[in-house]
Amino acid sequence: MPDPVLLIHGGAWSIPDDMVEAHLNGVHNALAAGWRMLARGGAALDAVEEAVVIMEDDETFDAGRGSFLNRDGKVQLDALIMDGSTLRAGGVGCVERLRNPVRAARKILSDSPHVYFVAEGAERFAAEHGIPLCRNEDLIIPREVERLRGFQARAADANVDLFAPTISHDTVGAVALDGSGNISAATSTGGTLNKAPGRLGDSSLIGCGCYADNQTAAASTTGWGEPIMKLVLAKWAADHVATGSLPEWVAAEAINYLKDRVNGHGGMILLDALGRFGIAHNTPRMAWALKTSKHESYGIERKN
Repeated sequence: MPDPVLLIHGGAWSIPDDMVEAHLNGVHNALAAGWRMLARGGAALDAVEEAVVIMEDDETFDAGRGSFLNRDGKVQLDALIMDGSTLRAGGVGCVERLRNPVRAARKILSDSPHVYFVAEGAERFAAEHGIPLCRNEDLIIPREVERLRGFQARAADANVDLFAPTISHDTVGAVALDGSGNISAATSTGGTLNKAPGRLGDSSLIGCGCYADNQTAAASTTGWGEPIMKLVLAKWAADHVATGSLPEWVAAEAINYLKDRVNGHGGMILLDALGRFGIAHNTPRMAWALKTSKHESYGIERKN
């Protein structure tokens, strides 16, 4: 039987020195929650869900409570989860009343013939399947109100790069291999700061910010969403693993491709059904954590 593996990320950008400890603590806590599922024989799907829930609940990250605000000052959340053994997936987009959008995504995967629900339809599905709704105000924290106010003031300057790596890209994600040899992936985000209402990024789009297939690999991305979407980057990486390339090399090449082809920036975690993995980013920092039955590590600087 394969040795389980859990690999997570907590965003790729210029994470400031005074936020490093919070990011490391956040990915460490998420790793512990996901590993508890794998250690007792649970499915990779359960492990990635639980890991992502912890990060959605952690205000450090751009997911769940504490997420970036859109142009109208609201939180709008996106998430996707995918099972590599069946290719079933569940996604939600532009939800405003869910504390843990990955929970709703998991319900879609397991209980719906559809793959994707958005906005009020996603919230209605969640409520009908036992997931409580909250007020949007419950997802907003003062830090993000101030961040949006400052960003909008700076955005009036035509020389400001609105998508620079110095602007937080704290999307969270996880990939896992379980003891049955199945792999899964999940990604969750609050999207880009000051985004237009209704904007979807790569995180919840199958093959862009998240993908899993036992025959190839499981991937989760983070960073500037529009360039990642244009390349369907998670699927691109998984397909290259299928050619026999090592995930470590493929993850690095995917991020090089992102930069060279569309001048994008971000990061990726990648895992195949043999337990081989890759971690890559072209931003100054990316928070990540890795665990197997024999090894545990986490950090914020690793490039590949």
